[in-house]
This record gives sequence, structure tokens and C-alpha cells, in this order.
Amino acid sequence: MTRERSSKIVEIAHARRRFGYRRIHDMLRPHFPGVNHKRVYRLYSAANLAVRKRKKVKRPVSERVPLQLATTVNEVWSMDFVSDSLSTGRRIKCLTVADDFSHECVSISVDWGISGQYVTRLLDQAAVFRGYPLAVRTDNGPEFTSRAFMGWAQTHGIRHILIEPGRPMQNGYIESFNGKFRDECLNEQWFETLQQAWSAITLWRQDYNEVSRTAVASECHRRSSPSCIAGALAMQLEPAQQPPRSINLATPDFLVMNGTAEGGRSKGVNRPRGIVRGTSHPSIRTRRRMAGRVHDQPNALIAARLPRSGLLAYC
Repeated sequence: MTRERSSKIVEIAHARRRFGYRRIHDMLRPHFPGVNHKRVYRLYSAANLAVRKRKKVKRPVSERVPLQLATTVNEVWSMDFVSDSLSTGRRIKCLTVADDFSHECVSISVDWGISGQYVTRLLDQAAVFRGYPLAVRTDNGPEFTSRAFMGWAQTHGIRHILIEPGRPMQNGYIESFNGKFRDECLNEQWFETLQQAWSAITLWRQDYNEVSRTAVASECHRRSSPSCIAGALAMQLEPAQQPPRSINLATPDFLVMNGTAEGGRSKGVNRPRGIVRGTSHPSIRTRRRMAGRVHDQPNALIAARLPRSGLLAYC
């Protein structure tokens, strides 16, 4: 079984060279139900499949603006451009469109150049199957501030959200998608013609929507299940908030907590408070007091918002 898992991990890693062990674990789960991520990590490390991180350009720290979370599909579409070049050195331009709620790639269009009017035609084609969004989020590029694009948005009653100049973090969803797109597709391919680039990008988009993103979404759904959240919540509670352990005041458990099983402590130590002299039983007053403390504790977990780290640690 271990040899089969190892061979499958190597097969997935060679097919998806920019996948780390966590994403490989998500892809491995349908073939090996119940496989542990720590075992996957050990096999992944033993096969020397670690992904080298590419160096990022350090930029000055600026103020972060939180994104407004979408609640339904087609509520907000984010879009941006990604540039690349062919083997001949000629530049090509890709328009990427993603749904903020489902994180699905709505469309990726490739051409030598894409104007504002061209963008509106591509969005009309995407809307034939999905419908028009309620809002679109873009930067301040000339294609998105042109008369053609602004008129298209006004004609279809679409709210146009423009981010502040020089603040790409305000369009974080599409920036994150573009990072995956460049890392897993553009940097792994060598295009000779525009038609070859279009075919390879179309296949990658289909794989991203139907395989890669679906595996991650199913794992997130599992982690958001009530049992998983309840267990993670129990880990986050303070010791005083943990569900109380049932205590029978007539059993040695109580006596061990408050002294020895014989009803007292070792020689030289005072007898535990509440224990009747000459016996190994607590007094009636102590029993009532302890019983009141036990029954006053809540029996159910308190609903609370968990940090992401605690939920992932439990799951």
C-alpha cells in the first residue's frame, strides 16, 4: 500500500510540478480515502519532490484594505491582464476573469492585444452561459476606463468597482489567481505560436476548474463541517471552558483528586478540606457544594468564531 501511495504521489507531482504536498494530498484523497497528510509529507520528502519557491520582489509595506466578501455566484467578477511572450520574443496578452465567490475561472482570453471594445465582446461571450455579474472589479488600466467598457457596464446595469491606483491588493482575488496561472501554466510552458498558447491555456483552465479547484473546495467543505468545527472549537477553548468531566463523589476518583484513596494525604500533610475525620468520604456540605459546581457547568460547546489556524490544525 505504501509503495502504491508513493508511486501515485510521484505521478501527481510530475504531472503538476508546482503542487506542494498539501495540494497533492487533496488530489490523493479520492484514490486513497483516509490517507493522512503527515504520511503524504513523509513520502513526498523521501522522494525529494519539494517545490522551490520563486523569489518575489520586495515591495514597501502599505495599508491593507479588506476585500468585501461575495455571498453568491456572479455577484462580483474580478479581471486583470497577464503578459507573456512566445519563443520568438513577441508579446501576448491574456485577460483573466474570476468569480469572487466560487473562485472559478470564468474566462482566459489570449491575443496579441486586447482593447476595451474587445474586452466587452469577451465578457458578452462568457455571459451567454453564466449570465451577467452584478459588479466587476478592475484596476485603472486604459482598457477598463475606456468609453466602450464604461458604456457596456452602464448598459447592462453592472456596478464598476475601480481599485485605487497602485493598490493591487484591493483586487486580491484575481491577483492570487494570476499568481497560480503564471506559476503553473505560463512558467511551465514554452509557446511557439499563438494557437499553441491558446490551446495550452484552455486545457489548464479546464483542469483548474474541474480538478484542482474542485479538490481544494471539497477539502474546505470537509473542514467546515459541524463535527470538524466542534472539535477545533474544543481545542481553542481555555481549560476553564472545557466541557466538565462527570464526577461521582462516592468513587475514589474524587478522593484521589482531593487526597489519597484512604481518605487522607501522606504523613506530615494536612487532611484535605471537606473529608470527614476518620473516614474516606467527603462531608455532606462538600458533596452539595461540589455537585452544584458540576451541574452549573454548560454541557454543550459554546459557539464561537475560530481562527483559521486552529481549524486547520484540528482537521
